[in-house]
Amino acid sequence: QVQLVESGGGLAQTGDSLRLSCAASGRTFSSYAMGWFRQAPGKEREIVAAISPIGSTRYYADSGKGRFTISRDNAKSTVYLQMNSLKPEDTGVYYCAGRSFASIEVRPSDYHYWGQGTQVTVSS
Repeated sequence: QVQLVESGGGLAQTGDSLRLSCAASGRTFSSYAMGWFRQAPGKEREIVAAISPIGSTRYYADSGKGRFTISRDNAKSTVYLQMNSLKPEDTGVYYCAGRSFASIEVRPSDYHYWGQGTQVTVSS
C-alpha cells in the first residue's frame, strides 16, 4: 500500500509560481509511475503531468507544456509539480496519483493510489 500526501497549494495571482509536493509512504515508491491530476469545479479529473519511476519519461498535458515541470526524488519518496506562469484556468484541486506499474498512463482509472488533493486558486 502507498499513501500519498500533497502540499503546496494555495492562492496565487496570474503569472505567479507554485510548487506542489507529494510525499509517499511505502517502500516501493521508486517502482511506481506517478501523476498529477487536476479537477476544476464541474469538470472531470484530468491529467496534468506524469513521470516514470526513474524520471526518464515525462508526459505533459497541452495545458501545462512549457509552464509545468514534474520531477521526483526517489530517495525522499516525493514527486513535485513546479507550476510557473499560472493562469486562472489552472484553478482546481490537484491530486497526486501513483500506479503500481512503470508505464505512464493518462486516465485516472489507470492509477491505483490517490492523495487527498490540494486546492490551487489562481486569480486574474
